[in-house]
Amino acid sequence: MRNLAIIAVVLLLAACGGDEHQDLKAELKNLTKDLRGHVPPLPVVKPYEPVPYKAFDLPDPFGPAKIELATGAAAKSKGGANAPDANRPKEPLEAYPLESLKMVGTLSQKGVNYALVRADSSVYRVKAGNYLGQNFGIITGITDNQINLKELVQDASGDWTERKVALQLTEADSGKGR
Repeated sequence: MRNLAIIAVVLLLAACGGDEHQDLKAELKNLTKDLRGHVPPLPVVKPYEPVPYKAFDLPDPFGPAKIELATGAAAKSKGGANAPDANRPKEPLEAYPLESLKMVGTLSQKGVNYALVRADSSVYRVKAGNYLGQNFGIITGITDNQINLKELVQDASGDWTERKVALQLTEADSGKGR
């Protein structure tokens, strides 16, 4: 009985393998006979070339030691050699930012050149040695068309550095009546 069951299963499987799709298989084989798969070759990988580090002697700009050094030096020197005199009495034009001040003219008395500076609605007479602006700007010279200043500004490390600026003569407003 067992043999009979095995023979029946084999005959049934053989019956399922008929030739009904042979025409499709033949056409598919005919259409794909010229097709070949093409895989492009792998790109050439350049060998790794290590770059030597040559900045061993330079300070690390991101290291905490650099920041501690800068803040420690600023605390010790209390602003450096260029620090402004905090005990000096302030002049009136030091209350204004330099951008809001306008040079409106010049005059000369007894060989001393003066500049006329407008702040808000007032006009002030200044000479070399006077202070102007909020950055401890001292007037170093006055010409016919500008005031030369030397300002003291504090950098990121806390040191005071000098910066030269000029306040230019502004043209008179022709639309306003005086």
